[in-house]
Amino acid sequence: MTYCLNPDCDRADNPDEARFCYNCGARLLLRERYRAVKLIGQGGFGRTFLAVDGDKPSVPQCVIKQFFPQFKGTNNREKAAELFEQEAVRLEVLGKHSQIPELLAHFTQDRRQYLVQEFIDGQNLAEVLEIEGAFRESQIIDLLSSLLPVLDFIHSHNIIHRDIKPENIIRRSFASLEKGECTIKTRLVIVDFGAAKSVIATVITHKGTSIGTPEFIAPEQVKGKAVYASDLYSLGVTAIHLLTHVDPVRLFDTGENIWVWRNYLVNNPVSDELGYILDKLLQHATNRRYQSAADVLQDLERNGTADIRMGKILPLTSHPLPLTFNLLPTKTGSYTQITKLSPPLRKISLNWQVIHTLKGHFGSVESIAISPDGEILASGSTDRKIKLWHLLDRREICTLTGHNDRVSAVVFSPDGKVIVSGSYDQNIKLWQVEKQEEILTIKGNSKWITCLAISPDGETLVSGSSDGTIKLWNSLAGKELRTIKGHNEHINAMAISSDGGILASVSGDGTVKLWDFQTGAEIHTFGDGLLRLGFFCSVAFSPDGRILATGKIDGTIHLWDLVEMREFLMLKGHKNRVRTLAFSPDGEIFASGSMDRTIKIWQVGYREAIASFTDHLQEVYTVAFSPDGRMLVSGSMDKTIKIWG
Repeated sequence: MTYCLNPDCDRADNPDEARFCYNCGARLLLRERYRAVKLIGQGGFGRTFLAVDGDKPSVPQCVIKQFFPQFKGTNNREKAAELFEQEAVRLEVLGKHSQIPELLAHFTQDRRQYLVQEFIDGQNLAEVLEIEGAFRESQIIDLLSSLLPVLDFIHSHNIIHRDIKPENIIRRSFASLEKGECTIKTRLVIVDFGAAKSVIATVITHKGTSIGTPEFIAPEQVKGKAVYASDLYSLGVTAIHLLTHVDPVRLFDTGENIWVWRNYLVNNPVSDELGYILDKLLQHATNRRYQSAADVLQDLERNGTADIRMGKILPLTSHPLPLTFNLLPTKTGSYTQITKLSPPLRKISLNWQVIHTLKGHFGSVESIAISPDGEILASGSTDRKIKLWHLLDRREICTLTGHNDRVSAVVFSPDGKVIVSGSYDQNIKLWQVEKQEEILTIKGNSKWITCLAISPDGETLVSGSSDGTIKLWNSLAGKELRTIKGHNEHINAMAISSDGGILASVSGDGTVKLWDFQTGAEIHTFGDGLLRLGFFCSVAFSPDGRILATGKIDGTIHLWDLVEMREFLMLKGHKNRVRTLAFSPDGEIFASGSMDRTIKIWQVGYREAIASFTDHLQEVYTVAFSPDGRMLVSGSMDKTIKIWG
C-alpha cells in the first residue's frame, strides 16, 4: 500500500503500482522514487513516514520527513524554510558518522519540504527496557562509551541534539567479518535530530533551543538556552532511567532539589565511580556539570570502567541483594519513603524437615488451607472429598462429602468458622466447621471452579473459573455481586491483598492482572500475553502488599514491585511449572511448590533458594504457612500432606 502525502488527504490504501492518489489525485511518489508506506509520527509542523526507495534494485527502506509549518505571516514561513535548508546541510555532514542516520535527500515538492534519511532497523532503548528490564551497570558503561564519542562529533560541528532520550537511541544489529568468521554485533545509533523542531523553536520563541522531552531536558534548555552540556545532562537522565526503570520525574526530589535515583535501585548496585560520573552529568548548574563529552570519557577511563564492564567488581548473584521500596502509599493517601534491606541470611532457619506425613486421601491433594488460629488444616482432593485435620496433634477430624468432582480449592473464612470449597462440578460449597456440615451451595459458574479467595472482612467470596471469568459473591447469601471479564483463558490462581484493596489473578493467557476489589476495574497488567513465552500458574501477595510473586510454567518465579508496577526480580531454580506460592506471615521468606516434585524456600531479596525439599514423590500442588510461621504444609499428587517444621 502507498500512503498519500497530501496533508488534506488521509488515504493510506493506495495500491503499490498507483502513481496518483485514488482519493485526491495527488502525486504519490517523491522524485519519482520514494514511496511512503506507513505513517510513523506527526505533529503541528509535519509528518514522518516509513518509506521505500523504488529507484534501487533492493528497494531499501528509508524515512521521509515532510515539513509544512502552520505559521501565520510570510516572514515566519520564509524564515522556517531558510532554517530548514540550513538544518538539512548540517544533517548531511552528521550523517557521515556510522552512528547517525545518513541524509539521502532534501528537496521541495508540491510546495512542501522533505528530508529523506536512512532507516535504522532495530529497537530503541525504551523498547529494550520494557522487554529486558532495568539495565545493569556494565550496560550503562557500554552506553556511555558508545554514545559520548557521537555527541563529541555532533558538538564539534556546532550542533546540539536537544532531545537525547531512550526513544531516540536505537540498538542496531549488523554483521561483522572477523578472521574469516561472520558474527552479529550491535551498535547504538542516535536518531531524530529534529530539524523541524529546532526551526519551530527558533521561529516561535526566538531563543532557539527550548525543545525536547520535558523529563529528559536540562534546566537551561527549558529556558531556551541550551548548551553542549545540555545533551550531556539528558544522557545522564537517560542512564538513571535505564538503571531504575522509573520515570525521571520521580527520580528527582523537588522538595530537596536533588536527584534521588539511588533510592530506586532494586537489586542493581552501582559503583561509586559510575555514581560520581552520573551525579556530575546531572548537575543543575552548567558550570558544575561536565563541559564536554571528552571530559566524561576521560573520567570513564580514569575510573577503570573496563573492570566494571567485564563484571569484575559486580557482586555474585548468590550474594544477598538489597531490596528497596520508595514512596509507599499510607492509609491517608499520602506517601512515605521506606527503605528495607533483606535481613542477614543467618537469621533465617535452614533446618526445615518433615515432622509428619498425613495420609487419608485416595487422590491428589490439590488444595490446603490453615485456620486463622493455626489449629485446623483443611485439604481438598481429586477424590472429591474435603478432610479436616488437627494440625497440632496431626489427627483427622472428619471427612466432608458433597462435591461430584475434584475439590480444586479450599479457604477458611477470616473468623475460622466456615470453610469454602470449589470444585470441578462447577459448585461452591460453604461448610460450618464446628458442626462439620454443609450450610450453603452456590451455583452459577458455567465451567470448573479452579481457585477461590475470600476478602479480609469475610463478606465477599471470589471464584476463578476455567471459562476465564472471575465472580464475586456475597458469602453470606451466596448472591453474585459481579463478574469480571478480562482474561482470555482459564484462571489458574488468585490472591487478595491483606488490606482487601487489590485482587490479583493469573491466567493461561500469559498475563497477570490486578483488579480494584471494590469496583472490579482493571488496575494493571503484567506479562505480555505471548503464550510462546509460557503462562503463569500461581500468585501470592507479600503480607505488606508491596510485592506480588507469580510462578510460571517454565519453572521461573517473577517478583513484581507493586509501588513501581514493574518486575524487579526473576528467580530460577525449579525445572517445571511452579504450581503454588506462599509467603511467611512476616514476609521475610516464601515457599514455592513445583511439578518437579520439589519445594523451595526463598528469602526475599536473594536470587537463589536458601533451601530445597525433595520428600514428595510426585508433583507439589499446594503449600501454606501456619499463622505463626513455624510450620509449612504441602499437598501433592502423591496423595499425601507433609508438615514441615
